[in-house]
Amino acid sequence: MSDYRKAKRRIEVSVGESVRILRELQEMSQNELATATGIPQSTISAIENNRVRLGVERAKVLARALQCHPAVLVFPGWDIEHESAA
Repeated sequence: MSDYRKAKRRIEVSVGESVRILRELQEMSQNELATATGIPQSTISAIENNRVRLGVERAKVLARALQCHPAVLVFPGWDIEHESAA
């Protein structure tokens, strides 16, 4: 049994990774998301690769297209249980 380690409970996800994960869960390409949001595909790629900051306004537009709350994109690592206990 000493060969096994407990699995980690949480993983760290960057803002860009959260956008990519949600886009892929919606089965959308970057081009399709660009068309749905009016945000250029190159900017979506830069956001997903953490080269460009998401920003609140872009988060709202992307969240609408990805069918999620903007906070999911802006604060992907937020631990609500831990924060509300503080």
